[in-house]
Amino acid sequence: MFCYQCEQTAGGTGCTVRGVCGKEEDINSLQDTLIYGLKGVAAYAHHAREFGARDEAVDAFMHEALFKTLTNVSFDLDQHLGMVLKCGEMNLRIMELLDRVHVENFGSPVPTQVDTGTKKGPGILVTGHDLLHLHELLKQTEGTGINIYTHGEMLPAHGYPELKKFKHLVGNYGGAWQEQRKEFQEFSGAILITTNCVMIPAQGTYAERMFTSGVAGVPGVKHIEGTDFSALIKKAKSLPPLSDSPGKKIMTGFHHTAILGLADKIVGAVKAGKISRFYLIGGCDGAKPGRNYYTEFAERVPKDGVILTLACGKYRFNKLDFGAIDGIPRLIDIGQCNNAYSAIQVALALSKAFNCSVNDLPISFILSWFEQKAVAILLTLLSLGIKGIRIGPSLPAFISPNVLKVLQEKFDLKPVTTAEKDLADILKNA
Repeated sequence: MFCYQCEQTAGGTGCTVRGVCGKEEDINSLQDTLIYGLKGVAAYAHHAREFGARDEAVDAFMHEALFKTLTNVSFDLDQHLGMVLKCGEMNLRIMELLDRVHVENFGSPVPTQVDTGTKKGPGILVTGHDLLHLHELLKQTEGTGINIYTHGEMLPAHGYPELKKFKHLVGNYGGAWQEQRKEFQEFSGAILITTNCVMIPAQGTYAERMFTSGVAGVPGVKHIEGTDFSALIKKAKSLPPLSDSPGKKIMTGFHHTAILGLADKIVGAVKAGKISRFYLIGGCDGAKPGRNYYTEFAERVPKDGVILTLACGKYRFNKLDFGAIDGIPRLIDIGQCNNAYSAIQVALALSKAFNCSVNDLPISFILSWFEQKAVAILLTLLSLGIKGIRIGPSLPAFISPNVLKVLQEKFDLKPVTTAEKDLADILKNA
C-alpha cells in the first residue's frame, strides 16, 4: 500500500512516517467506505432532483466528504469514522426527501396484489428505479394497446395510486437484476433500462430491442435522451406480441403509512403473543454463491414471525406463501431500496409504541449487500445506533480487519454464517 506522506510503500524501509503509515490501511478502508456510501446518496439525490427537489445540507456534505478523501487531508481514524456515520445520516435525509416527492407525485403506496404472468398483446418491460420515467412511459403508451410490465426494483410501482390508475400497467415479469439475461431473452417485447443494475446482453440476443434512459447506458443499445419514448413504443409495436399466461400473485406497496395504519393491530398481536418477532430480510441481490442463505432463512422463520423485506433481495423468497397472522401478512414488501426509509419509520414507531429503543424491539436485521446504495443504507442504520445487524453473503472487501473490529465493538455487526445457526442464535438471545 502506498503512503502519501513520504511517497513510499507504507511501513517499508523507505517510509519516513511509519507511525502514520500503520493506520494507512484503515484510513483507506474508511475512505473507500465513504466513497461507496456517497455513490448511494448521489443515486437517491439524483432521483429527487428529477422532481425538482434538493437538500442543501446533503449537497454540502457531499462536497465536504469528497474533500475529506483527498491526499494528506486527515490521518485521524476517529474523524474518518465520524464522516462515514455522517454519510449514513445524510442518506436518511435524502431517502426521506425522495419518499416525500414520490408520495407528492404518485400518492402514498397501498398494499397491492400484482400478477407475475403476461397478457396478450405487445409489451414493454421496465427495470431500474426511476419512477418518473415509468410514469412518462405510462402516459405515452396509454391507449396504444401496449402493456407495461415492471421488473426488479420497479415492482413497488404497482402500489402508487397515480401509477396504479393506468390499466395497462399489467404486472411484474421476472425477478432481480442478475436474472436479466435469461428473463429478457424470454420476454418477446421491448425492454427499457432506467437506472443501474443492468447486465450487458450476450451477442445476438435481445440488445436490438433494448433501450436505456437516464444514467443507464449499454454499448450498442439505443439510448433515449429525456423522456421521449416514441422509438421504444414503435419498437414494441413491431415485435411479436406476448400471450395470455397468468402467473402467481405477489404483494407489494406496504409503505410505512400503510403499515402504521395497522399499528394498533400489530401491537395487539405482539402483546397477545401471536407475533413473536419481526425479521427484516432484504437488501441488494447478486449472483454470488451463498445467497440461497436468505431463502433458507425466510423459510425457517417461525410461524409466529413476520418478515419485512425491501429492495431486490426479496426476490429470493417473495413468491413463497407465508400466510398471515390475524389478517397481518407474514411477508410485508416495503418497496425499493430507498424505501429503507419506510422500514426505519416502522421501527421507530414500534419503539415508541412499546416505549423502548429500536435495539430492544423484537426485530432482527438480516441484510444482503452488493452495491453502493446498500452500503449507504447500512451506514444509515449504523448512524441510528442499530446493533446486531447481520450482513452477507460476505463482508465488503474494502473493510479492513481493524475497521471491522471497531464496527463489531461499537455496533455488534455480524457476518452471516448459516441460516440455521443464525436463526438459532437470534431465538436463543430473544
